[in-house]
Amino acid sequence: MKHHNQVSGNVLELIGNTPLISVPSITEQFLGSYYTKFEAFNPGHSTKDRIALYIIEKAEEAGILKPGDTIIETTSGNTGFSLAMVSVIKGYECILALTSKSSPDKIDMLRAMGAKVYVCPAHVTADDPRSYYQVAKRLHEQIKGSLYINQYFNEFNTEAHYKTTGPEIWEQTQGKITHLVASSGTGGTLSGVGRYLKEQNPAIKIIGVDAYGSVLKKFHETQEFDESEIYPYRIEGLGKNLIPTTTDFEVIDHFEKVTDEASAHSAREIAKKDGLFVGYTSGATFQAVKQLSRKQFFDKNSQVVMIFCDHGSRYMSKIYSDTWMRKQGFFDSTNLEEEKTIEYIK
Repeated sequence: MKHHNQVSGNVLELIGNTPLISVPSITEQFLGSYYTKFEAFNPGHSTKDRIALYIIEKAEEAGILKPGDTIIETTSGNTGFSLAMVSVIKGYECILALTSKSSPDKIDMLRAMGAKVYVCPAHVTADDPRSYYQVAKRLHEQIKGSLYINQYFNEFNTEAHYKTTGPEIWEQTQGKITHLVASSGTGGTLSGVGRYLKEQNPAIKIIGVDAYGSVLKKFHETQEFDESEIYPYRIEGLGKNLIPTTTDFEVIDHFEKVTDEASAHSAREIAKKDGLFVGYTSGATFQAVKQLSRKQFFDKNSQVVMIFCDHGSRYMSKIYSDTWMRKQGFFDSTNLEEEKTIEYIK
């Protein structure tokens, strides 16, 4: 995973070595210094490029994958796109099971990359035969010569970030990072980066971002899986209704829960103030930082790194659509509908 100097042999050589960017405008009222690890600079526009390439290459090394085989995975969209991209270059078929809350933009992008897509109901239990977990497992059992990536329970998910994203952040901050804030879905990014950073400096605080409707925060605090915590929410790729083994709860110091509405507006704020066009979970990550700042979690010496994990282009029909925001009831007296900035000349 090395960056090109002049000419790259293929798109996969561009994975990793993403920039660390200061975000002064959105954080000017907060104590400390704030940066984003901007993962949209990966060629597949998300942090999931890292795990897709790493897991597939590990399978190739082990002799599990052969030319013409099929990659199968459950995804909210980003992992699927990264797997489809790697499959194109390496000559694999790609089949993806998505939840129905994945944006139409993501589904169209996956199909454009040659993947076959199964859209599964989002609001069913993980063991329901219609869930995207069970659909992917069933397809794997039926298709000879297939590899089920199983990102929620694949140790290489976490290891990919331990070996790449973590060292990059440590080097880019010259070891001065005090807090890492990242969304937690599979937990691979948060856990892999967190484990590496804690090894360098155990005082670094690792903060996971969770959604209301997810079980992760309570499980971290009590080791109890509480089904009563589970209810539908809109943010994609954040939170879970199961406990992924790829989440290393021991390296995580705190989980902060955020709402769908606040996260959507925070994503829009990042674009408007610091010019970074980010996805829904990046908005959730910034929203968590806002909430923690209000709780005086940071001080003037804090060096905070937020992982913004994907690009806003995947959410054009959702958080960047006024129509969608209006339907969700996200415009109210607190968050006013934005002034119209389009005029049609006739």
